[in-house]
Amino acid sequence: MNSRAGRSVLVAVGVVAVIIGGVFAGQGANLIPGSTMTGDPKWFYIGLVIVIIGIVLVVRGLRRSAGGRG
Repeated sequence: MNSRAGRSVLVAVGVVAVIIGGVFAGQGANLIPGSTMTGDPKWFYIGLVIVIIGIVLVVRGLRRSAGGRG
């Protein structure tokens, strides 16, 4: 994705993934109550993986943006 729109989509999807992964991890770590996921360590690890994927997407989107200017 070399277009500006493509990079923006990468960043947006990455931010959403970080937020969703953070909620999953918070519920798995028993920090956010009110779900069947609460207190289940499996969801902590799933959330952690989603957060990492989200960070990678954001970094890739921003890096391509910075590299395309020069």
